[in-house]
This record gives sequence, structure tokens and C-alpha cells, in this order.
Amino acid sequence: MTRPVFPNLVVGRSDFAEVEPWSVVPGTSQRGAASCDFSTRRLTVPLGSTPSDRVVRAHELVHLRISPAHIEHDGVLSDVSERALTCAEELRVNTVLARLGFETEELRDGSERLSGERLCELNQWAEAVFFYVALHGTGAAKEYLGGVRKVRPEWAKALRAFGSTLSAALRDFSTVKLTSTQLQGDAKVPDGYLDVTVRLARLADRVAGAQAPTTAEEFKQFRRSLQPGGRRPASGVFAPLVLDTTLEYASIHPRMGGRRRTAQVSGTGRPHLDRLLTDPHQRIFTRRRVGPGAVVVIDQSGSMDIPEAELQALLDAVPGVTVIGYSHRPGDAVGQPNAWLLADRGCRAQSWPTGNVGNGVDGPVLRYALGLRRDRDRVVWVTDGQVTDSNDHPNERLSEECARLVRRNQISLVRTLSEVAPSLRAVGVQGPNLEDFGRIGRKLREFG
Repeated sequence: MTRPVFPNLVVGRSDFAEVEPWSVVPGTSQRGAASCDFSTRRLTVPLGSTPSDRVVRAHELVHLRISPAHIEHDGVLSDVSERALTCAEELRVNTVLARLGFETEELRDGSERLSGERLCELNQWAEAVFFYVALHGTGAAKEYLGGVRKVRPEWAKALRAFGSTLSAALRDFSTVKLTSTQLQGDAKVPDGYLDVTVRLARLADRVAGAQAPTTAEEFKQFRRSLQPGGRRPASGVFAPLVLDTTLEYASIHPRMGGRRRTAQVSGTGRPHLDRLLTDPHQRIFTRRRVGPGAVVVIDQSGSMDIPEAELQALLDAVPGVTVIGYSHRPGDAVGQPNAWLLADRGCRAQSWPTGNVGNGVDGPVLRYALGLRRDRDRVVWVTDGQVTDSNDHPNERLSEECARLVRRNQISLVRTLSEVAPSLRAVGVQGPNLEDFGRIGRKLREFG
């Protein structure tokens, strides 16, 4: 039996200036076969009378009633991933459905168990977290966790703990707050979306960015991280390097590490005959020599800093040096820049970002710096040696990775910018006092 659907009766919301007609397209209750498209005002829903048809149809009508028509991922949304927002909005809609008395147990199509198994086999912890958020509170969640448990029982245990946190967070919101479409001040998204969906999405990003717990101790730390005010759990990996390309540069002195001219008695090329009269040694030929340059990598995390006077002193002493600053915001999920060229090829940035609290990209930035070397350029790393993962946790494996890069490529270690110029003037790579360089120093001592 076909059921009539009247989407225009549902759009009684505070954030719409005017109500325009919608079209209804027949769909099914299979996952992905129903949708609510605000841009074309097209509602694709099953028109049958089965329990699953009714719930899926109601689900899309709730989207029509409370979901934002347009989302701009800036301002208050700039630190939240789109995937997390999409899945968190599914959770908000399903929660509203349950409170309206619909059987959300019917929201399943039989594919969830296989999806759970497949994500575990592919080791996609982040997507496993996001998909669970979208399914939480529905009949699909139990099937999905069954598939996860079959391949990765420790993941299923962590996701169940996360589910308890999601349920507790949702209990804090009244149905009025969940469904509010009021716009406050200059906000471009409805109140309910901003207060509920964005909060849940931030929580999802936090868990997805963590390392999946595999031991009892890691699970204990994972559960603590879910508590209000808890520290982000370790990720166990570096964040991707994201170079800031928006900085503006001004020219500085010619490259000291570039060509240098010296007068000689013999040589090739055009002679300067005037020197027969002006040079007592009659050195009428010129020899051009290329001196070694350098790439300097500066840790700008909370434990380090870049005094502008020291950077300027370095550029005055070695104008042709390439300088890279870096610092990663722990838990960043949107690709915020975490490295920037402070000086390069005789130019200096007119201003630069402050640090983002954490390290997070030590290994990737060292590899980037090594790729910038020209000929005999040396690499100098200004650091305290306290390497951390993308959530700013120490990690033995990542520390060892950086220590091997230092040893293999003869990277010089210094604690402050003021030590860079003397280090470059020294003949050969000087052995640092490894006790001054934290975890990196300890790893280098272990290597012998």
C-alpha cells in the first residue's frame, strides 16, 4: 500500500525565511536509498507501509524538519570534520525519532554486520567510530558491533564504552533543545545543530583520532579520556604535514650560503686587467665558489618558542638559510596548517603563526626538511627532543623514528635559535650533549 507524504507540512521551522514546495521521489528502506536534499527540495523516501518503511520515511522527514539547509564549514564548525558532523546529525535525528515514539530498532537493512567486519579487516578505526555514531541507538548498532567483535573484540569493547558516553551526552538535552531551529545572533546554523550535533561531532573526532585500545591499560586510559575534562587518548601516529601557504614574504640580504667571489692570480674566464694596476698581487682572475647552505627546523610547541630577535639575528648571520617552524594542534581533524616556511631563498615571512601547543609532526617535518637540502646543505633541528604523536602524547616508536633520521642524516641538534649560527660555522657535525634532548637524546644514546 502506498502512503502519501506531505513534506510541506513539516517545514515549520524558525530558520527558513519562506516555505517553497518540495517534490517526493519513491525510494526504499535500504541504506543510502532514502535522502533529504535541501538544494533541490527533493525528498526520496519509501512509500510502502512496512514498519521499516514508516521509520525510514519518518527519519527523512525529521531531517527536513530540523537539519540545516546549508552548512558553511567555518567559524564554529572550522575545527570539526565533515564526516563527524554528518554522522552526529544522523544520531541526533534518530534520537528525536525515538523520543517521538518510532521504533528505531527497524533502522537496519542487514548489511551492518558485514560492514563491521570489513572495517576491522581494513584496520579503519576512525571510520569504524564514525559509522558507529551514525548507527547508535538503532537496531543496526547491535548487528554492527557483532561484526566488529568477530574480527576485533577489543574494538567492540571500546565502541560500547563510547556508546555509553554518547547516550549520557544525549540525556543532557531536552527534546526542545534537540529539535530547535532558532538562529542565535550571527550563527548560520540552527540552535539544535550547534548545541547537540556539533558537540557530538567533536566527541566523535576525538575518539576517531585516538589509537584503538588493544591492552587493558590502554582501554583504561581510553575510558578515562571519555570523561568530561579527560585528556585525549594517544594516537600513536604523527599527523600529516600541512604547510601554511598563506604567509607573505619580504626580501632580505643576498644568500650568504650562495656564490662567493675571490681574486686569484690564475684562472679561466675574462681577466680584470685593471687589477694589474690596483692589486699589488696582480690577481686578475675571479673564482666563484658556492658555500654550503642550511635548513633549520624549529619546534614551536608549547615547550619551545621563537624569539623574533633571535630569528632576525640568525638571518643576519646566515641570510640564505631556509627556516621551517612547526607545531600541531592536538586532535586536529580538519587539516589546520602545522608547518610554515619562516625564511627561504633570501626571503623572510613578515609574520608567522604562534605554536599550536603540541609537536605532532616531528617526523614528517624532518623528512620535508631533508627534501629541501641542496648539495651540501646541513640540517639543524632546534628542539627539546620531546617528540609526540598527533594528540601530543609521547611515543617510543615515534621517538626512535626521529632519532634514526637524526643519526642517518647527521642532523645537528641545538636547544635554541642562538646556537644555530655557531653550529653552522663549526667544522663538521658537532656531537650535542644528548642529556639536553629528552627522548631523542635517550634514543641516540641507546644506539651508541
